[in-house]
Amino acid sequence: MRPQQTICRAVSISGTGYWSGRPVTVDFLPAPAGAGIAFVRAGSDVPVRIPATVDHRVEATARTNLASAGVQVQMVEHAMSALAGLGIDCCLVRVDAEEMPGLDGSSQAFVDAIDAAGSESLGAAVEPLVVEEACRVGDDDAWVEVSPPRFAGLSVEYELDYGPGPIGRQTLSVHVTPEAYRTELASARTFISQDDAARLRDAGLAVTVGYGDLLVFGADGPVGNSLRWPDECVRHKVLDLVGDLALVGRPLHAHVRARRSGHRLNGAMAARLVAGQGRRASA
Repeated sequence: MRPQQTICRAVSISGTGYWSGRPVTVDFLPAPAGAGIAFVRAGSDVPVRIPATVDHRVEATARTNLASAGVQVQMVEHAMSALAGLGIDCCLVRVDAEEMPGLDGSSQAFVDAIDAAGSESLGAAVEPLVVEEACRVGDDDAWVEVSPPRFAGLSVEYELDYGPGPIGRQTLSVHVTPEAYRTELASARTFISQDDAARLRDAGLAVTVGYGDLLVFGADGPVGNSLRWPDECVRHKVLDLVGDLALVGRPLHAHVRARRSGHRLNGAMAARLVAGQGRRASA
């Protein structure tokens, strides 16, 4: 058990949305105990507050989006991952466009901003979601499974398997503490195949994204870029998983095993965990 935490002061990040190509500024603001994480779409007459919970998640391709009152904030997973990884429980994230900035495809810039702001205790105790029974979503090929925690907090085992090719099969096991998050996960970048990148461009999406903005894999490895770790791809999958599971709305104490999961399955597990807590509370 620990007290809830927020950031000490406001801090801003600016960049460009991957999908839209539009400029965007994000402000991380301190929030009081019990506020949780929420996004606020600014730039309109009436700013819309969108709680960062699975109830506000909407299905999307290759990213995690949140919506309320017909207003969306897209690609929130990297910011959510940074906040959860560093143990920030209460924060207001104000964004002046529909899509969060892609930056370098990792959560490193968000981590740097949060660290620059500093964190402070809010006094009130955090109330984690502690998994008591194992459960699984998915099928034999791709799945996410949670079981009771092996350590204090969250631990993850992930298996990525892209078959023959430059990515191949990669595995990672990590106990997600703030220190481990900073050193093992934060700078792992989004990756995509060269063919998929071409299809997005043909559809008029991601037209401003270049080879230096994320990892684009050709037949022989990253094109116009280099890896930060030999297993950077699986590290990014764990980064995404941490962000998606943070939509349970409070710290998750569990051991998570996953194979070939993505945002859809990660979101399904977050929903399953929240629903399970609701049934337990009403029993």
